[in-house]
Amino acid sequence: MADHPSSRPIPVAQQRAERAFRNLQNFLHVEAASGIVLLIAAATALVWANSPYADAYHDTWHLPLSVGLGSAVVSQPLHFWINDGLMTVFFLVVGMEIRREMHEGALATLRLAALPIVAALGGVIVPALIYLSLNGEPPQRDGWAVPTATDIAFAVGVLALLGRSIPANVRVLLLSLAVIDDLVAVLIIAFFFSGGLDASGFALVAAGALLVLGLQRIGVGSAWMYVVPGAIVWLGLLMTGAHPTLAGVMLGFLTPVRSKPLRAPPLQAASRAVDELSALSQAPDAEPANLAPPLRDLRTAQRELLPPVVRVQMALHPWVAFGVMPVFALANAGVSIGGIDAIDDASGRVMLGVVVALVLGKPLGVLGASWAAVRIGAVSLPEGLSWSGIGLVGLLAGIGFTMSIFIANLAFASPALLESAKLGILIASLLSGVLGLSWGALRYRRRTRPA
Repeated sequence: MADHPSSRPIPVAQQRAERAFRNLQNFLHVEAASGIVLLIAAATALVWANSPYADAYHDTWHLPLSVGLGSAVVSQPLHFWINDGLMTVFFLVVGMEIRREMHEGALATLRLAALPIVAALGGVIVPALIYLSLNGEPPQRDGWAVPTATDIAFAVGVLALLGRSIPANVRVLLLSLAVIDDLVAVLIIAFFFSGGLDASGFALVAAGALLVLGLQRIGVGSAWMYVVPGAIVWLGLLMTGAHPTLAGVMLGFLTPVRSKPLRAPPLQAASRAVDELSALSQAPDAEPANLAPPLRDLRTAQRELLPPVVRVQMALHPWVAFGVMPVFALANAGVSIGGIDAIDDASGRVMLGVVVALVLGKPLGVLGASWAAVRIGAVSLPEGLSWSGIGLVGLLAGIGFTMSIFIANLAFASPALLESAKLGILIASLLSGVLGLSWGALRYRRRTRPA
């Protein structure tokens, strides 16, 4: 065979491009980076919506966009395709995170999950009660679920800013609590924010789910093959009246937690394919076409080294963290501050209820429920996790942002109340982030400071 191109010197331009892509990959895996990008997107939306170009901001998200084939066409504004379409990918990752944690993570056993479950439920119930105590009349009370959610990207990003002084158990508790929060938010959306269900769509949902299971059964491992079945599930849920983003959660739960069976373990199959490729490439009369079968076997073995729930989540995470969520923030965080009447009783109470419920209710709920459970002996604190750490988790749990804004869009039909709720979410998330950073720096960095 001819000399392989790798035997020639690598061009300088290629070396620089490879270095740039490595740096980009490193950036995409920095936990604080996604939170910073999300913050920039939210700030951009806020500035844009309060600038002389505010009309252009609002008009952009109402541009009509049609998607379909032949006579089957769905025509909706761009805002719908972001909130109900693009966010399905976000919920797919959420579903896979929950599925993965239930299989082998912090939620795999009751002993591991007890403290995060108790803390998360306290962080859901107390903020909801605080909000309802300030907003007991309709339609303000419809926003009771807005302060129950935690934005995992922002919260983990803020925690990452505190550096390695934070014990590992604090991060594990925050991640576990956020995953449970996401699960509760999904259940809230399914049971409280899906209208009267139309049974005609359930047949389509079942067909899409059966198609997914059938492809898994015959060993189809390519994620692209599941796009069409996923779209069928999404369309079916849209037809039923349930929120279509639940399709992402459903598909996430259906994603296998184990690699598909191969005739040999993936590492052994990969090694065998590499040996075969080496032997073929060294043959004097080898044909390039003969390399195709072992290359195919190598790609299959390489893919199956990680189970689908891990592989797909890792592939989608950068797109969700640096694409889907910033676009969602850009489309939804643009609150026209001048248009909010804080003196108005309804709007003012909604905004106040969201701020107090997130900033105070979240840490009180997380700390209070955890303390009560430990006090009665239902759970015990893991080694290395102090009450200061639980307090830090409670403060960071007050960063609602993405999921809170998403629920607010479902909860309020009134533009005035929706704008007030969004502004309350932005204020509360900022305050919770600052309080979390301050508390973490005070309690942990001081301890690690050299004498």
